[in-house]
Amino acid sequence: MSMSKIFDLTLIYATIRSATPILFAALCCTITQQADILNIGTEGIMLTSAFVAVLTSVMTGSWLIAILMAIVSGVVMALIMAVANIKYSANICAIGMAINMFALAITKFGIKRFLGTSGTYSGSDIIGIPRIHIAAFDNNIFLNEVLNNWCVTEVFGIIMVVVMWFLLFRTAWGLRVRCVGRFPMAAETAGINVRRLKYQVMIISGVMGGLAGAHLSLGYSKMFAENITNGRGFMGIAAMNFGAQNPILVWVGTLIFGCIDSIGARLQSYGIPSQFILMLPYIFTITVLVLAMWKKSASEARKKSAL
Repeated sequence: MSMSKIFDLTLIYATIRSATPILFAALCCTITQQADILNIGTEGIMLTSAFVAVLTSVMTGSWLIAILMAIVSGVVMALIMAVANIKYSANICAIGMAINMFALAITKFGIKRFLGTSGTYSGSDIIGIPRIHIAAFDNNIFLNEVLNNWCVTEVFGIIMVVVMWFLLFRTAWGLRVRCVGRFPMAAETAGINVRRLKYQVMIISGVMGGLAGAHLSLGYSKMFAENITNGRGFMGIAAMNFGAQNPILVWVGTLIFGCIDSIGARLQSYGIPSQFILMLPYIFTITVLVLAMWKKSASEARKKSAL
């Protein structure tokens, strides 16, 4: 086994490529968790948006319209959760799991009904998200391998990390969101409309989830398969917990996921069982969640002992 073939320059971009769908999913969870809404339905939002993106791309021949329609579908799914939880006080975990199961069913029906196949659709009529090629980087090995031929949404994902961080920690709106998440009664006393703010963060999460799905089916790959998300929505939740709802740290968490996934894919060529390779991201997901819960429990215990 040659380590130089596993840990080379191409691993940097491979990590970012694998991390981007999880990054959008993690941002989807981060914005809602700041308002004390655990968005379990991220997986369903992603899956629905991935299907809508492919279907729209095939029907219109435009990747841009496909992304816009994926965002619309993501917002619709998020609003269903928002209305059920905020207006009718439904348990957010229950409605989130319902959204996930609904997405599995509706996309399975949709690929059969509208794309005329089952399992996987990867026709040549899918118009993928374009990549950015900078000719000036071609003659430099490092720049060409690391910074060239990025998908548009991969660049946008990193931009959204900074934008989300700025919104949450450097604006009055972000302060209100965090106040609603931590002290909702105090926020109401201060004149903040808690319900309206929660609807706003759910809409933003729908946008992020829509981008996650669109990138997954049109940027990361040019296809749609049943359950194409393959747990990435839950990995996003784990990354959100890893980063303590700070978009910058959340991004670091998604890069770790992406790195493990990329290394795993390379290890397959050395005869390591594919089942073990496929387990790696999920093992890391469970580990991250356990450590996050342990850290949270320890922090709460320290707070109680200080009273």
